Amino acid sequence: ANSKNNVTMKLSLAALAVAATVPMASAFGTPARAPTFVPSAARSASLSRRTSPSSSQLPMANVLRLSDPNEDLLNGVDVFIFDCDGVIWRGDSLIPGIPETLAKLRAAGKKMYFVTNNSTKSRAGYKKKFDSLGLDIPAEEIFSSSFAAAAYLEQTNFKETGKKVYIIGEVGICEELDLIDVPWIGGPQDSDKQPDMGPGGMLHHDKDVGAVIVGFDRNVNYYKIQSAQLCINENEGCEFIATNLDAVTHLTDAQEWAGNGSMVGAIKGCTGKEPIVVGKPSPLMIDYLANKLNLDKSRICMVGDRLDTDVLFGTDNGLKTLLVLSGVTSEEKLLSQENIITPDFYTDTINDFFMEVPAASKES
Repeated sequence: ANSKNNVTMKLSLAALAVAATVPMASAFGTPARAPTFVPSAARSASLSRRTSPSSSQLPMANVLRLSDPNEDLLNGVDVFIFDCDGVIWRGDSLIPGIPETLAKLRAAGKKMYFVTNNSTKSRAGYKKKFDSLGLDIPAEEIFSSSFAAAAYLEQTNFKETGKKVYIIGEVGICEELDLIDVPWIGGPQDSDKQPDMGPGGMLHHDKDVGAVIVGFDRNVNYYKIQSAQLCINENEGCEFIATNLDAVTHLTDAQEWAGNGSMVGAIKGCTGKEPIVVGKPSPLMIDYLANKLNLDKSRICMVGDRLDTDVLFGTDNGLKTLLVLSGVTSEEKLLSQENIITPDFYTDTINDFFMEVPAASKES
């Protein structure tokens, strides 16, 4: 895999806190060397348990259902990092009870950040979505993988190369690149294009493209796939960047839909190359939060609905982790012997943070 996959990006407070409608400041630090991957102690123990000879007799491993929120979680956590789709909303529908739960967490003095792998919107776009759902979330608490892609280019001084970016993706990536003045082509502009595939037909690609960003694209087509593979295969040094590798997503609350992993897979298949992944489980966001805000990682809890992005993001970065069953992961999948990624706790929704604990449970 590309050694840049785990590039640690140091984001400045000014770049993050700026209002989503104001151009993002150019304040990213010098690129750090990619850290050696070392699984967290919790994840290593989980892997050991799940692959040991006796694992067939331990189908539930050590995954505990949240039963006493104060004792199990709230008393030991100062900061919650929430995934959005499947935790706060599903598609365009707010999960019932979420506004009240977030208000209770703020009243309890907990800090909160909202991190989404969905790149279809910019930070400004996600701020509007939170507002439309009746959630008053400050812009500086919102992170998206479209922002992460722009941050990666900013930190690696891509603009100074004079190259442009080809986008498979939607307006979110385009808006974030505009904020840092990086030129781009593709994206929504290529949604209705078709290559000439008649006798002697060919697609002429832009030789000035120095990076291809692949994000979720509801209008992905063969023209975009061919453009991307030509840029990556024929333009020397062209980078292949993926906002995330999510297998499925929630476009609606009625069913699961193929996620960005399917689009990234198409480009991997025709280039034979692995992408630089900037969304979860990349450490970009947690490095910023811990380093810039001087937070203790052991008192941060990652809350999500996906094992391979949300929970892995937490376990591999030394955070507490909690999986909710309100998104893509079922209890059956979580507790299956095939699953090797285990959170500290799991529950139905984050509304369970304030569940009533029976007196008998407290006494025991």
